[in-house]
Amino acid sequence: MTDPHAASRPTQAVILAGGQGSRLRPYTDDRPKPMVEIPGTGTPIIGHQLGWLAEEGVTDVVISCGHLAEVLQDWLNSADLPVKVTTVVETEPLGRGGGLKYAAAHLPHPDRPWYATNGDIWTRFSLREMADFHTERDAIATLALARPRIPWGAVQTDGFGHITDFIEAPPTTYEINAGVYVFSPAFAGLLPERGDHERTTFPHLARERRLAGFPLPQGAYWRAIDTAKDLTEAAKELAALSR
Repeated sequence: MTDPHAASRPTQAVILAGGQGSRLRPYTDDRPKPMVEIPGTGTPIIGHQLGWLAEEGVTDVVISCGHLAEVLQDWLNSADLPVKVTTVVETEPLGRGGGLKYAAAHLPHPDRPWYATNGDIWTRFSLREMADFHTERDAIATLALARPRIPWGAVQTDGFGHITDFIEAPPTTYEINAGVYVFSPAFAGLLPERGDHERTTFPHLARERRLAGFPLPQGAYWRAIDTAKDLTEAAKELAALSR
């Protein structure tokens, strides 16, 4: 039986891989952030991302490079990649929105929807389900939403100020932008030439009710790799998942 949603699911994606990763030093002294390896896997973050995108039906990926772009390009040239990859390098800083617009201009099918992800996100969930969610809501853009664990233990109290429980690293009550997106073809035209789309394009779409939020499924793995501690925690979590 034919899947009615299949035709509307993206087969192309952009990865934003131009950040300097200053909080991940010394790992990023000689490589861009997405080229940092998760300990124990032997594969850089971007390698995991490309594998995930391929599993989700993506065939073409545009990678927006910046800091130490040649290191990433050398790895891409030597790796056995599961998708067709094109790299673009900003000749001058365009900001996140401008960089996304510049990369999107190199997608093979500008008239079709596309995924995008930040180059420091290590996650696994169904992009196909997210694409269907996006289509059903007639959105221009859909953001994946995560509830990360706060890095401290929390305290529960009753109405009289008595402590009733301690909870180690609970999930935050707020949903955050998880750095993974589905975009309709029209979205690229709404991006700024320079600047940050999260301060311009996204608020505009939210006011028009054309911006959707897809909560990550219960139990889906998600982590932003920002610091050395994140690398350590990711390695522990992956080891636990593979048991």
